[in-house]
Amino acid sequence: MQNPFPHIIYKNTFWVSSERCVWWEEENTLIVSDLHLGKTGHFRKSGIGVPQGIYKADLQRLMAQLYFFKADRLIIVGDLTHSTENRELDHFKKWRKDFSLLHIDLVKGNHDILTDTWYDDTGIDVSAHHLVVKDFCFRHDLKIKHKETLPDGIVYTFVGHVHPGVTVKGKGRQTLRFPCFYFTAEHCILPAFSRFTGTYSVERQKNETVYAIAGNQLMHIL
Repeated sequence: MQNPFPHIIYKNTFWVSSERCVWWEEENTLIVSDLHLGKTGHFRKSGIGVPQGIYKADLQRLMAQLYFFKADRLIIVGDLTHSTENRELDHFKKWRKDFSLLHIDLVKGNHDILTDTWYDDTGIDVSAHHLVVKDFCFRHDLKIKHKETLPDGIVYTFVGHVHPGVTVKGKGRQTLRFPCFYFTAEHCILPAFSRFTGTYSVERQKNETVYAIAGNQLMHIL
């Protein structure tokens, strides 16, 4: 794995990893989005032969990042799971037992539809709309939900949901699209942690920072 890139936001250091996550140094917290656990299982149930190894590889990458950064806390900004419970989520419960001391926060995304009992049994603290730590806000989507009121004093927001991707242009008409981290002055859109997802194209504007993920390497897009 390539060494992570430091990204400073209001005197806090967020280490950007090529493994599609961010480590918040001051809080010793790993931040991820859109794991979509169980998605490959639902495809197989529908008769589409998606290899189970994709799901296992995602969990192994998450485990490796937790060990690498020695994180005490994991914040998931939505779409931990993909749909209803299946065998892959049973496997996740076993994985969770190996990290029983890890504090896990989930800000619910549009795919997080499991019962409250499932999250309780798995030892996950759930926030319906947003989570605030210090002056930083964690949400699934930038759009304000009905009857949701954000607290005052938020300086920066981390979101997921759109699975951002950036197109890199070469000579002639050559183009490649990569998943990316998209930092603006007010928010960061995280890439989907799961590699079994598509991307939505974003366009870098002036004074914005984009880190593209090419395999296991980061590229700072200028």
